[in-house]
Amino acid sequence: MTIRLYNTATRKKEEFIPLVKGKVGIYVCGVTVYDLCHIGHARSTIVFDVLVRYLRAKGFEVTYVRNFTDVDDKIIDRARQTGKDPASLAREYIDAFYKDMGELGVLNADKEPCATEHIDRMISMIETLIDKGFAYVEGGDVYYAVEKLDDYGSLSGRRLEDMHAGSRIAVDERKRHPMDFALWKAAKPDEPQWSSPWGPGRPGWHMECSVMSNYYLGPTFDIHGGGKDLLFPHHENERAQSKAANGVEFARYWVHNGFVTVESEKMSKSLGNFITIRDALKDYPAEVLRLFLLSKHYRSPLDFTRKDVLDLQSGLIRLYRTLQRMKTIVGRSEQKDQSQSVSLVDAPDGSFLDQFVRNMDDDLNTAGAVGLIFEKAKEMNRLMDRQGNTTDPEVFKQLKDDRRQIFLVARILGILQDSPEVFFTKIAGPARVDPEEIESMLRERTKARTEKDWAKADSIRNRLQEMGVVLEDGPNGTTWRLDV
Repeated sequence: MTIRLYNTATRKKEEFIPLVKGKVGIYVCGVTVYDLCHIGHARSTIVFDVLVRYLRAKGFEVTYVRNFTDVDDKIIDRARQTGKDPASLAREYIDAFYKDMGELGVLNADKEPCATEHIDRMISMIETLIDKGFAYVEGGDVYYAVEKLDDYGSLSGRRLEDMHAGSRIAVDERKRHPMDFALWKAAKPDEPQWSSPWGPGRPGWHMECSVMSNYYLGPTFDIHGGGKDLLFPHHENERAQSKAANGVEFARYWVHNGFVTVESEKMSKSLGNFITIRDALKDYPAEVLRLFLLSKHYRSPLDFTRKDVLDLQSGLIRLYRTLQRMKTIVGRSEQKDQSQSVSLVDAPDGSFLDQFVRNMDDDLNTAGAVGLIFEKAKEMNRLMDRQGNTTDPEVFKQLKDDRRQIFLVARILGILQDSPEVFFTKIAGPARVDPEEIESMLRERTKARTEKDWAKADSIRNRLQEMGVVLEDGPNGTTWRLDV
């Protein structure tokens, strides 16, 4: 089976064939670090986190690059508002990114460069563009001449003659064409600046990604990703300047995730519906948010509503209850760390893993994959109902294998990483119960039952019930969950 990805550049699904057999280079545009990340950032970052995990599980050697824009008009404006140094402000929000995405189970990329680490290379590429006639100097500024590239606009499906300046493109009389964009900006008072052949200044926004992708992955690489909002002008301009400078095609596959709305409205601070990851984590456990953001196909728009998130939370509770029930029948599992390698190579035809692969091979269909996990959990519950108190070895073996497969695909999606007990405390709220206290009470109850002190054992059960803790006794011991 081969992976098929929707390529924005061709407007169709294509078989994914990497430039070098067995190896994949991916560049994903990261965040501009002037504020806390919101749930739109979370969706994009999680989508590509899963894509990378999946490619590795399919046996590819992946080099994943995700950048930080740490010099930008927005950073400079926020620094002025707060009285902070722009570099310090950027570092503060880079740290916040790692904290928030770490809470959501996002793994670090292989390379995570900052724009300011590659200024000299940006200057060098700009010089190349000037020498080749694709850029021109106006005062201390340098602009890319969009009319010089025959297929400018082809990535986003726009015709140059129909275009108008977008929200992030400044209209300037010095431009030869209204859509020409800045490669280098002359320094303004009290702004970060670097020396260049055109005087002190700083690079334009688009230049950084062309340079860093070229440096870490080469002039042509496999996959360029990002949110749909970056398609134009950012990705269009990246492609234009890279193709002109290097004389070869830029990214071979362009992958874009859809927008996130909030209660059917575009997310906006002015509308009061701007939800940061930190705000969302106050209301929902991290795995619930992650599962919700994967519950629709990545290219589809996703509406963030409380009802839909709570529906997914209920589903995740059912999954964890199934896993907890498994403990009472087949015992504990050795759940491996999610950072360890996972292999989906040679999944048996018709198996659960094979169905998972077929969904994920079809343009990373996480929605279908999530549905498969819920169906498998129902099947496991039916098996456990049939098992009852008997010890049929074939059913026992089937249940253990089902659980192994669920944990395997869950690590690719980044869910089911907690023990059921820990997850239930997160649902109820960390201030409500102390898992260690509950485990201690369970040990005390087990000791009382062993000594046939039924009154004490019942007393402990009653105290736990008052705390909202439900006990389930089985042949392999007692498990607990919160009554959520």
